[in-house]
Amino acid sequence: MPVIAVRIPQIGEGLQEARLVAVLKQPGDKVKRDEPIYQMETDKAVMDVESPYEGVLTEWLAPVDTILPIGGEVARMEVADGVEEAAPAHGDSGSQGMRTETQGSQSSSGALGSAGPSARGVQGIPPRTRAYAKEKGIADDVLGTIPATGSKLMPADIDVFLSGGGTGVGSTPASGAGYKETAVTGKQRVLNSRMVRGNALIVPGTITCAISWDGIENVRARVKAKGGEFQPSSFTMFSYCVAQALKDFAVFRTTIPSDETYRTYDHANMGIAVALPGDELVTAVVDSCDTLAWQDFAQRMREKIDLARGGRDQANESVTLHLTNMQNFGLRDAVPVLVPPAMAVLFIGEVYNALDPESSEIKMRRQCNLALTFDHRVVNGVGAANFLKAIKDKVETIGSLITV
Repeated sequence: MPVIAVRIPQIGEGLQEARLVAVLKQPGDKVKRDEPIYQMETDKAVMDVESPYEGVLTEWLAPVDTILPIGGEVARMEVADGVEEAAPAHGDSGSQGMRTETQGSQSSSGALGSAGPSARGVQGIPPRTRAYAKEKGIADDVLGTIPATGSKLMPADIDVFLSGGGTGVGSTPASGAGYKETAVTGKQRVLNSRMVRGNALIVPGTITCAISWDGIENVRARVKAKGGEFQPSSFTMFSYCVAQALKDFAVFRTTIPSDETYRTYDHANMGIAVALPGDELVTAVVDSCDTLAWQDFAQRMREKIDLARGGRDQANESVTLHLTNMQNFGLRDAVPVLVPPAMAVLFIGEVYNALDPESSEIKMRRQCNLALTFDHRVVNGVGAANFLKAIKDKVETIGSLITV
């Protein structure tokens, strides 16, 4: 039986590309003609696309979220003898085989209806811009409010928005007396949107533990005594312990893009909360942190934090774990807020003197408290507890990880 290509259809004048949003059939599945097999996104809508053939799906030629040209191959199907490959069909977003975003289509990331890009009308948002916004962690409701410099919203407009430009930021006297109104900055609007989505989607759980900080302080003292330009902080050493623990816990490299799917990344991308003037918050990201040797990790972490302090928010959908360090603020305990698409956030409290609970004698030790908030949809309590214990063990035996 011959195998022929399934191509992205032409569905409107001037359309040049579309984004593959979700696949509805898997290789090996039997497919009927006119049966929906995948979803695509254009400037104006998310649509179900029907199969032009009857046969068996043999393979997908592009992963979800790929931007494909109109007429480009998206899949291959095994069909009956005599069936010829069809040219990309021409029509509009209301033609047979399509269902628009406002009709309740679902993507691999969840519902795409309601507010956001669809509200932009003729201005539209190209799939390339939508993909860029997703990479930056911008939700649809925020994306639909970003001003465009041209007829369509482009990635450069998103960069301006995130940098604080074009947002109308500034104090505006209110019509009455006694208060003033200030526009929310672009970065804060993005963070607010993520937190609101998290409140609606995530089932959070929080667990805590106390760990000995003596090992880290001892290694830090040896590094200082050695001298030289390489002088990583205690927090950097702690972060390296977390990165090493992530090697053995694939669930903490996992997100849940839809109710039916878990996505586990090959390597861990760890986020670090960085405060900016004006109480703004951005995220530095250490990519593939679990693959880096100690000095490479420390260098990469410093570079990424420096970028964040310059105002560059590096958050993206592949960041599964965030660290929030409050050691310099005199805070011992907190319940950190989990912001999707991450599945966990780890709070690090101040270092203080405490009785050593593991000693049979009265003995003091340097100690700090950790609090881990996690998405219960991805990991259960025992799994989270084992991960926190692994971090504790690595911190308390850090001398075996870091050689001075």
